[in-house]
Amino acid sequence: MLLNFISWHVNPEIFHIGHFAIRWYGLLFALSFYFGYLIINQMFKKEGVPQKVLDQLTTYMLIGTVIGARLGHVLFYEPAWYFSHPLDILKIWEGGLASHGAAIGILLALWIFSKKSKRPFLWTIDRIVIVVALSGLLIRTGNLMNSEIFGKPTSLPWGFIFEHYDEVPRHPTQIYEGFSYLAIFLFLLNYYYRKNGAPIQGVCFGIFLIATFTMRFLIEFLKEPQVGFENKMVLNMGQLLSIPLILLGIGILIWTKQKQKTI
Repeated sequence: MLLNFISWHVNPEIFHIGHFAIRWYGLLFALSFYFGYLIINQMFKKEGVPQKVLDQLTTYMLIGTVIGARLGHVLFYEPAWYFSHPLDILKIWEGGLASHGAAIGILLALWIFSKKSKRPFLWTIDRIVIVVALSGLLIRTGNLMNSEIFGKPTSLPWGFIFEHYDEVPRHPTQIYEGFSYLAIFLFLLNYYYRKNGAPIQGVCFGIFLIATFTMRFLIEFLKEPQVGFENKMVLNMGQLLSIPLILLGIGILIWTKQKQKTI
């Protein structure tokens, strides 16, 4: 019977030298910025935006994403552990990044960037969310390589046995989320080019929020709780944090539609 399932026992480390290790998670996280840079660079060339703007934007994005995602995990999921082991907060390569924290960090970083560069906030974020969706695919692939953030037991033939954890077939929720983010990326990128590099302001952002966090909300029903206190919750932390972001996305699309009517 177990032959129908997929045994997953990948080493999360690519290689190590002494006590220093290169992990799949860290590599895929770095690649998310590399590919994002290349894609945004093509967008900016199409729109005639100077290279220095992209370099500044990349710096803001890197800082906002890393700090927001890490502090989101620390504060939302394991505050007691990290407050008693503060140096562990710096060990990003071991995993422990929260997408909701990243969303808050990115929003704040892009707001600051927009003020500094005197560019509309929605202009900036409409382009950034396209590559953020692709980053979601790469980061969830990193979670898969770490054998973490997996699902509840399943009898479906594509269930994964995460051998580093136990011998029970489980939903590969990392793959479910990863493919969802890939679909969102392809949809938004297609929309951007269909609009010839001039999408209606706010539409990409609104669609991204609704699609990304709706999928996150639904897939959470299949996940094992990430931390102990979630066992007693009807909706887990990821779902509770997704709801306001979905509502924000709906609000942005309504606002965008109303604005179009007045033009």
